[in-house]
Amino acid sequence: MTNVSFLHPEFFWLFLALPLAIGWYLYKRKEQSAILKMSSLAPFKGSRTLLSRLKPMLFVLRLLAMSAIIVALARPRSVDVTAKSKTTKGIDIVMAIDVSGSMLAKDLKPNRLEALKRVASKFIEDRYNDRIGLVVYAGESYTRTPVTSDKTVVLQSLKTVEYDDTIIADGTGIGVGLATAINRLKESKAKSRIIILLTDGVNNAGTIDPRMAADIAKEYGIKVYTIGIGTNGTAPFPYAKTPSGEFLFKNMQVELDENLMKEIAKTTDGKYFRATSNKKLEEIYAEINKLETTEVEEKKYFNYDEKFKPLVGLALILLALEMLFKNTIFRGFI
Repeated sequence: MTNVSFLHPEFFWLFLALPLAIGWYLYKRKEQSAILKMSSLAPFKGSRTLLSRLKPMLFVLRLLAMSAIIVALARPRSVDVTAKSKTTKGIDIVMAIDVSGSMLAKDLKPNRLEALKRVASKFIEDRYNDRIGLVVYAGESYTRTPVTSDKTVVLQSLKTVEYDDTIIADGTGIGVGLATAINRLKESKAKSRIIILLTDGVNNAGTIDPRMAADIAKEYGIKVYTIGIGTNGTAPFPYAKTPSGEFLFKNMQVELDENLMKEIAKTTDGKYFRATSNKKLEEIYAEINKLETTEVEEKKYFNYDEKFKPLVGLALILLALEMLFKNTIFRGFI
């Protein structure tokens, strides 16, 4: 009986009474048959009939009936558990991604932007209870995807993020990127609102000071996790294009304003991370995933299927067979 539990297993102690019943039956067995006293049993030796040999089967039927009743009293039943979960306190997340030309640097493989997209996609898939939006920025910024619970839309939008200086001016406007992300969250009613701000450079464009944007985020109760991406020292940066449109690369000094990123994170009660490799970037998003957990309420519904009724039926059948055989086949013989 797989997947079966017993509501009252203490009734199994009654099985200890069965050996006593067997002992009592063996002790009283001779008194249960009619007795005829004779001077000699020699003429009857070896003349025991088949019915007389089978008569103990009546007691076996009774023992089986008692066993079935004991198991029925223990209330065997199977249970089917259905769990339904409901998000009670969700999180709204905006990922602000730097798409400036320097994000094509190849210190992360195949480049910084593609490495980020791969890791961010996994992060989005893991946040199935939350709403997520995308903001991209370089010298300017815009909302690529409003905050939504439709992960398919967000993932598809992230997949097509790329550097394109015909759409957005080059440069690194950290302040405008952060401000645009704040605009996406300031009206949110979620329990927690966070921005994941990623850049690989220094603020050199835009009309909004990053520190002022951080103060605004703090006023709205928005937490900002900042990520600085890029190795220490030098990295292969794009510096020109060939006539066919391909980028040319050369080693250049990595410039990253870590002090600014740390200040933004500290102002908003967030945390600053530095991603110097693909593996480190994965670890950062995994840590943010653990830091920002969503409260989920789970209700379990138990559907019990009682198994004792067939056992009671079996016990009644066994007792009926005992009574039938006792009053028919085994009714009268020595």
